[in-house]
Amino acid sequence: MSHPIPPTEPERRAEEESLGEMFKSLSTNLTTLIQQEIALAKAEATEAVQKATDSAKDAGKGAGMLGGAGVAGHFVLLFLSLALMWGLGNLLGLGWSAVIVAVIWAIIAAILAAVGKKNLDKGKRKIAQATSNPLPRTRETVSEIPDTVNPSKETR
Repeated sequence: MSHPIPPTEPERRAEEESLGEMFKSLSTNLTTLIQQEIALAKAEATEAVQKATDSAKDAGKGAGMLGGAGVAGHFVLLFLSLALMWGLGNLLGLGWSAVIVAVIWAIIAAILAAVGKKNLDKGKRKIAQATSNPLPRTRETVSEIPDTVNPSKETR
């Protein structure tokens, strides 16, 4: 003796609901779905903009450090180098004292440039991450819409 297969949820609804009720339900569900997609897109866009803003701040800090390192290095090199050069000039001669002072300031400039470059690279990475895929959840859920409104498939 065989048992009849119970109807699926879509089949049961098709037997019990009128066409008008089905269209009303479809309209309500579609409106809700579109509103939710818009809200998700807004939230993701806001998040992406915030990440891009933070990245730009990091890049700006790095650029400012490099600029500051250049200006500070120039003035410090100018005034302290002259004083140190004249001071060492009494011991080693003016030529050798100038070389020693130049090497000291070259080391300092290299350190400042390395720190500034590190901050610029950090900002570049963050900008790339923030702009590579700004709306991933929206893209995923929008791609599911055709499956959701297809009457031949069951919804989750």
